[in-house]
Amino acid sequence: MELKFKVVKIQNPQGLNFILGQSHFIKTVEDIYEAVVNSVPDVKFALAFCEASGAAKVRVEGNDEQLKKLAADNALELAAGHSFIIFLKQAYPINLLNALKSVPEVCTIYCASANPVEVIIGQTALGSGILGVIDGVSCKEVEQSVDVAWRKELLRKIGYKL
Repeated sequence: MELKFKVVKIQNPQGLNFILGQSHFIKTVEDIYEAVVNSVPDVKFALAFCEASGAAKVRVEGNDEQLKKLAADNALELAAGHSFIIFLKQAYPINLLNALKSVPEVCTIYCASANPVEVIIGQTALGSGILGVIDGVSCKEVEQSVDVAWRKELLRKIGYKL
């Protein structure tokens, strides 16, 4: 059996937050949709799910047409069985990660990011799967006191700490 590798760069021209994960059933699309809108009612989002059997379609839902196209294009490029990708506007992944983890079909979350991301794909004669992700750049140094102050100020500025 031959195993090939490829690297797929997530196309995200607006630097949006997105979540990449794996699920296991066609009703994933509807259940994730419900989890997202129940977590952040005003969110603009789209999700695409790579079906891994039957017609093997990319299933797409959301409430923003541009995001639906972005999600569908990325999912088709990944073409990794049972993977899903969600693009968000007006929300952060932290707002809905716990809800997503509670969706019965969701197996794993690979990343939640607005960074440049590359996905490592393994391909065999059967199909393709996600082996891992490269999320952003490599660390350069350990934070200093000025960096700690900046981090704490940012969290308060965006409303995540008092």
